[in-house]
Amino acid sequence: MQLGLRVTTKSYVVKPEKKPKSENPVVIRRSLRTRGIPPDCKGLDAETLDSLPDLHNSPAKTKPSVKTLGPLPMSDAYTGDDDSDRQFIESIVGMAKKEAQEGGLDGRDELRGSLEIGSMDLDPENIARVVPGRITAMRFFPSISVKMVVAGSKFGNLGFWNVGDDEGRVYLYHPHPAPISGILVQSYCLSKIYTSCYDGFIRLMDAEKEIFDLVYSSDDAIYSLHQPRNEANCLYFGEGRGGLTVWDNRMGKCSSSWVLHESRINTIDFKCGSPLILATSSSDGTACTWDLRYANADKITALKTLTHKKAVHSAYFSPSGCCLATTSLDDTIGIYGGADLEDAASVYHYNQTGRWLSTFRATWGWDDSYLFIGNMKRGVDVVSTSKRKVVTTFQSPHISAIPCRFDAHPYEVGMLAGGTSGGQVYIWTSR
Repeated sequence: MQLGLRVTTKSYVVKPEKKPKSENPVVIRRSLRTRGIPPDCKGLDAETLDSLPDLHNSPAKTKPSVKTLGPLPMSDAYTGDDDSDRQFIESIVGMAKKEAQEGGLDGRDELRGSLEIGSMDLDPENIARVVPGRITAMRFFPSISVKMVVAGSKFGNLGFWNVGDDEGRVYLYHPHPAPISGILVQSYCLSKIYTSCYDGFIRLMDAEKEIFDLVYSSDDAIYSLHQPRNEANCLYFGEGRGGLTVWDNRMGKCSSSWVLHESRINTIDFKCGSPLILATSSSDGTACTWDLRYANADKITALKTLTHKKAVHSAYFSPSGCCLATTSLDDTIGIYGGADLEDAASVYHYNQTGRWLSTFRATWGWDDSYLFIGNMKRGVDVVSTSKRKVVTTFQSPHISAIPCRFDAHPYEVGMLAGGTSGGQVYIWTSR
């Protein structure tokens, strides 16, 4: 490998703003805030810290964000370097129509199979800075023809990167006033994308109508967002202190709401093939599974409660639905199998990401064999569920930041995206 070459990272471009010089003497304030020193956050867990502002990682110039209680035109939310986002809108609408006409596979069900982990590689061309600041949520488009990533940031930005685009163009929007907590790309219509944020908003980006429509607003923060596969009518989101709310698009209102945990719900995930069974993770130190068939108007009892010593940052079902993996601040990854998840194993993994990184969340690949999770040495640990340990680590000189958020492409075995606290997205592919 030739040394001394610098890899140019694809990125959005934001025009700088010239500031007039002041002739008045500058009075230097010595407060912690103006000196860029964070407040004393001892006693707060990492997920709580994730909702605090980053003093050392200020966003690039964006348009002022206000709480617009109504539709937000995409042109008003657009903050990219181009004068118009017309090309992006046309490409998204065209992709959605093409996918709808051709039909598609049913996600990972058609992709299960063996993967040679050693064949995965990071090409420097597959690196881009997609959003300013920390990536808090990230998803691949469930598309056969286009390899596109959408990432949400701590500052409420939403960035789109077409990995296969030779120009490496990134389209950047600012639809939210707070950290984005969830992204749902609708498989039945790729031009529609739901996003949620800590300021209590859920918006629907509709590229055909060219708006970020307001679906739901709350005085409480929304920490997680999900829906069952092939479910277009209902949204499930973690709201406030341990609440789970169901929004029905047909009714245009909330159809159900329960308090499931003593603290915030960090993730929601539905079991493959069982759209009424879901798993939740919480900062109260537990992960639980639930069967919505046994829920009444104001109460639901957990099928299984998995306890950790500290906050649980994620709980995800495997692609087959036979296993469940949890990630906790107690430095463990829990792997559970069996009919009642009674077959339990605990894998040690250092999960103390601290103040400036998004929390680690072990993410499944394309079958039940492997989990992928970042580490504090700028690598990606691969956990074998059969050996119940880290079996290898992806490392590369091209990685300049710690990947914390991951997603496996639903139609490309071996294509893995990792998002960092600096807004970069790395794409590993199978050789």
